Amino acid sequence: MDFAYSARVEELRARVRRFLDEEILPLNAEWHRDAERGIYPPPCVEVLKEKAKDEGLWNLFLPGLRDDEPGTRLTNLEYAPLAEIMGRVFWASEVFNCNAPDTGNMELLHMFASEGQRERFLKPLMAGQIRSCFAMTEPDVASSDATNIQTTILRDGDDYVINGRKWFITNAADPRCAFAIVLGVSDTAPDSDPHARHSMVIVPMDTPGLTVVRNPSVLHHVAPEGHCELTFRNVRVPAANLLHEEGRGFTLAQARLGPGRIHHCMRSIGQCELALELACERALERKTFGRTLAEHGQVAEWIALSRMEIDQARLMVLRAAWMIDRHGNRAAHTEVSAIKVVVPRLQMAVLDRAIQIFGAAGLTPDTPLAHLYTWGRALRFIDGPDEVHIRVVARRELKEAKANRGRSLPYLTPPEVLHGS
Repeated sequence: MDFAYSARVEELRARVRRFLDEEILPLNAEWHRDAERGIYPPPCVEVLKEKAKDEGLWNLFLPGLRDDEPGTRLTNLEYAPLAEIMGRVFWASEVFNCNAPDTGNMELLHMFASEGQRERFLKPLMAGQIRSCFAMTEPDVASSDATNIQTTILRDGDDYVINGRKWFITNAADPRCAFAIVLGVSDTAPDSDPHARHSMVIVPMDTPGLTVVRNPSVLHHVAPEGHCELTFRNVRVPAANLLHEEGRGFTLAQARLGPGRIHHCMRSIGQCELALELACERALERKTFGRTLAEHGQVAEWIALSRMEIDQARLMVLRAAWMIDRHGNRAAHTEVSAIKVVVPRLQMAVLDRAIQIFGAAGLTPDTPLAHLYTWGRALRFIDGPDEVHIRVVARRELKEAKANRGRSLPYLTPPEVLHGS
């Protein structure tokens, strides 16, 4: 494994960082002012998207593109350090058309869409003309086990009829959100294979019966794009909107999540890097008891721990990205679960230290720290809660231990040696 960035990636890192510093950062305050006033999407985003397209910084995340799909064809390992840079400004990923959940939906449509679906949904999404959402999570069941999903997608002649309730659906409040990819049950027989009962359909957001009920806040942070609750009451869509095949929804959901978790984690690491930089600036300029904060041993320790932990986490994420590129999503399943536990917890720890160094100012909107802290906490649920991912890691570790049972026993010191008998 060689995680040194290639010349191509180094060149792209420099270009993305320059674009972030020179084009996006000067408009960051304007973006937040507009969003707070209910002007969403802020007009500056569309201007920046056109500039990013012109500079060839577009759809950086998707490998294996077809000739008619715009993008740079980067591997997951090549894209990961770019996602880290984008994560430094919370809304920056959209400028490069690399924002969740659109990225995951583009991956699904790229792999499984019919030609008609590609034309109607994928092409405008890849061009940045529309946005989308992915409707999986439900409030009435533990959706971390996708076999619990209760929303029904039942065939009725030439249509599918959808009934159910979803929530925490990112992008659903965005006025540009044109469609949802909905996961539901298409086989209601109780004795069916629980992993072959689900299907996915594409539902235009203006379909009668689909209602955006509310956009609940997340730890008092309201996302203008939405983490919405949706209801589907006899929502009828053409059978042609079925994605891939009936009964393959669970498999499609798993295929979607691997690279997306890499993206989430690398953006988080970028946010941790920003928090550490801000903390160091504050520690060097702020004084207490006649010394700068940086001269106090505890603060210096926080800074050192943050640096070491960020670098450790980055290597774990790059390794998971390398495994996906080399061996596929399934082979990297455990590594991806591991980073989904490690990185959000890292984000909470690094942001907590940075807030402490800033003092009361760190709790206010004057810095991005409080928002990034709450997002780290939310990520411990997004794309699966910690407990599920920990179970995945433990299961593999114990499986290997059972296969090698007894092999480590010679390393134990016999009791007779310890007791001299």
